Amino acid sequence: MMFLESSWISFWLSSERSHYNYRIITNSAYIVIQPVPSPSAWAQQLTEIGKIHYLSIYRKISNLMCVGRNRMVQINASAPGPDKLSWSHLKIILKDNECLGIIIRIANACIELGYWPSHFKRSMTVVIPKPNKKSYDSPKSFRPIVLLNTVGKLIKKVIRERLQFTMAANDFIHPSQLGGLKSKSMTDADIALTHIIQTGWVKNLSTSTLTFDIAQFFPLLNHHLLTLIMKKAGFDNRIVSFFANYLIDRKTNYFWNNFMSPIFNVNVGVGQGSVLSPILSALYLSPFIYILENQLKILKILISIISFVDDGLFISQSNSFDISNSHLFCSYNVLANLLEKFGLVVEHSKTEIFHFNRSQGIFNPPPLNLSLLGGSILCPNNSWKYLGFIFNKKLMFHQHVDFYMNKSISTVKCMKILRNSNCDINPLQK
Repeated sequence: MMFLESSWISFWLSSERSHYNYRIITNSAYIVIQPVPSPSAWAQQLTEIGKIHYLSIYRKISNLMCVGRNRMVQINASAPGPDKLSWSHLKIILKDNECLGIIIRIANACIELGYWPSHFKRSMTVVIPKPNKKSYDSPKSFRPIVLLNTVGKLIKKVIRERLQFTMAANDFIHPSQLGGLKSKSMTDADIALTHIIQTGWVKNLSTSTLTFDIAQFFPLLNHHLLTLIMKKAGFDNRIVSFFANYLIDRKTNYFWNNFMSPIFNVNVGVGQGSVLSPILSALYLSPFIYILENQLKILKILISIISFVDDGLFISQSNSFDISNSHLFCSYNVLANLLEKFGLVVEHSKTEIFHFNRSQGIFNPPPLNLSLLGGSILCPNNSWKYLGFIFNKKLMFHQHVDFYMNKSISTVKCMKILRNSNCDINPLQK
């Protein structure tokens, strides 16, 4: 891309809630916005977190301290961990009032003392192949399944319920976050996107979307930053201390068919597969989205955001796809720089663009060139799959219906194969 104007412009963006130093390169189509490096990026970022309006109330959350009986007995089924204790056995144990009382006291003591026992930090990691992969010579072709101690999972389920209720009651979660939270799902995200598109059509505006994915999201969450965010959010010091201890000194064995590895330390991130990981990741991303939204408003970039755990979506509406592409380009640049301050990185290979338009004529929107930001030149396809739904430019869901109809038929055929065989179906058949 040729720059028509190559001069660097340095200036301060200041407002009631933020102070960021930027330098800009301008050209005919885009504005490249890059932050001037500054020391102690995380500490500076947390200063901004403390200035955000939704955190300014600074409530102390002490009602997480008591685990109730009703929550304890609401358990479901999953595979046992190193303790070999199944949920069905635990359910029988909890019928005894004395046993139930002991577990409740253990749970409350963990919160009160800010300590998570090492017994509950042990896990087993079973590596299984992902279905429908052309080859299995890459680690990405396999999925690790983490099996935890059952009593620890029970206590964490209770803590998750109380934690999420408290966060929702105090408006700690950004409204655009639709993943990792109770009563919110992929369907909600797709319905919200469909509503935004149809609302734009009423105003004769076309909609452009840019999806992005945060690479290695759960393992990259920084423990220190997470505890600082919890403090800024107003959590009681005992709760912050509990999670600071919960995140460290975790150990696991890896199982591959008949092979069992030695014990490894797994102290990175929040532990994918844990029931607390989704709510902790939502807490981690909430101030990030508020700051991102605030920066885009300062730059007068009209963008809507939808976040589903580590999958994000920028939505731009305009009469011109060139203008939408310009807004998406600038938003993506601000996103990448802000993620770096939070210890995260965007995975450019999974970034996709798609345009929605009701025109009957030839539809040939311009590509989006992200090569200046480390990405590639993005050209929209005829259809786009987002969070389980298949979209086309006119919001006609024919491809979506055909895909899931064929998938259901294939599932029935595989069930027949499984019924007539003495062994399990292989990954290719799955």
